[in-house]
Amino acid sequence: MPDIAKPKVLLIQGVTRSGRPFRPSDWAERLCGVMSQFRPKGAARQNAHLGYSPYVRPTLVDDIKTVMLDARLHVLEPRAYEFVLAFAKDNDLVTIEQDEPDGPARA
Repeated sequence: MPDIAKPKVLLIQGVTRSGRPFRPSDWAERLCGVMSQFRPKGAARQNAHLGYSPYVRPTLVDDIKTVMLDARLHVLEPRAYEFVLAFAKDNDLVTIEQDEPDGPARA
């Protein structure tokens, strides 16, 4: 289980460790769509057809499609957290750890 004293975020980039872009091009939106049901207790889904979980969301980092995986998901649903980690590992995607969602990245 990750240490979640401070919010930790894993950035999963849409590029393989060998440097190739990951396909399909909408992979981040698809993955985050599957994970959209995992939300903090009592959090309402507004515009449900467009909402992502605050724990697994797509973004761009240096013009690379990226998924931000918040370690707090592990507390809410460990299997969902492990699913996203396994997706990154199975597809050999580059991952970068951060202490906070907008903090400095550590490779």
